[in-house]
Amino acid sequence: MLKVHVRHVAIALSLLFVVITLGSLGLFLLGGGNYSFFETAYFALITVSSVGYSELPQMEKFPVARMVTVVLIVCGVAAIAFFQSTLTTLLIEGYIGKAFRSRVMNQKIAALSNHFVVAGCGRTGRYVVEELVATRLPFVVVDQDEAKLSHLAAELKMELLCVVGNATDDHVLIAAGVERASGVIAALPTDPDNLFITLSARALNPSSRIVSKVVEIENEPKIFRAGADSVVSPHRIGGLRLVSQLIRPRVTEFLDRMLRVTKNLRFDEVMVPESSEYANKILRDIPIRQQTKLLVIALHEPGDHYVYNPGPDAEVKAGAGLIVMGEPEDVAKLRTLFGASSSSSWTTTDSLG
Repeated sequence: MLKVHVRHVAIALSLLFVVITLGSLGLFLLGGGNYSFFETAYFALITVSSVGYSELPQMEKFPVARMVTVVLIVCGVAAIAFFQSTLTTLLIEGYIGKAFRSRVMNQKIAALSNHFVVAGCGRTGRYVVEELVATRLPFVVVDQDEAKLSHLAAELKMELLCVVGNATDDHVLIAAGVERASGVIAALPTDPDNLFITLSARALNPSSRIVSKVVEIENEPKIFRAGADSVVSPHRIGGLRLVSQLIRPRVTEFLDRMLRVTKNLRFDEVMVPESSEYANKILRDIPIRQQTKLLVIALHEPGDHYVYNPGPDAEVKAGAGLIVMGEPEDVAKLRTLFGASSSSSWTTTDSLG
């Protein structure tokens, strides 16, 4: 955006220069040698700027020169107005506006907690951002390419909370609020960069959940050792997607429609904290269907045990997680009902879609 404003100012300045130069040259040629080019240039400049002291000596002898002066005044005023407007736009929307917007954004980021930090908004990161927007979860994007961030914000038609900088730098992650974040996604193009982000994020926030992209599958153990909770291989997911389209096309189509076409449905997890009044109660006694339209798919019990398609008498223990399917608004209602954090959202399309 700033480069566009600078280009507009350069165009306006060039136009002003052309008007003054042509006016000076016209008056010089029409003067029949009575005026030097410096005199005509000086006269053109004070005429265009509307300062003007007096006409050139003996201009009354050259009526055509006065006509040129009239044209010079009109074109000059227009060129000056154009230059002033573009210069003002550059200052207000450019340097000054950029500084103001940066300050406001930093204040908004500083006010966040339990949010997500997305490192990289390239071919992988942009889909992460789109999903976080769809599920209405707070996040901050980190990327070195400011133009890429602006383009993504324009596509999503929203203001993105972002930090321009190298996500492998601890100071940049701190600016994104990684110390207060509940989760970090490392989605840069190379494994070494994602490894550095994982190391830094784990050191800065030992309790956050870190998910990293891995390009070369042999680097997966290294990223796990660096502190990642989960590692995702786009190549592996792409392969699973291809075979799913081949052998279970209806399931894949269902997930596509669920995520992108029908009603913005999601698979999600809602934790049941120990302080919840519904902890250690059975599903029948929890008003899930009365207050939401969610479908309970599974129960994730402490100890990493899953109960699929739990019945109404299944006990929901403290610290358990309900795997549900429904719209993000209903998921938010259930979290409020349980008094749970809003930072545990996830979408299970890795193997099928």
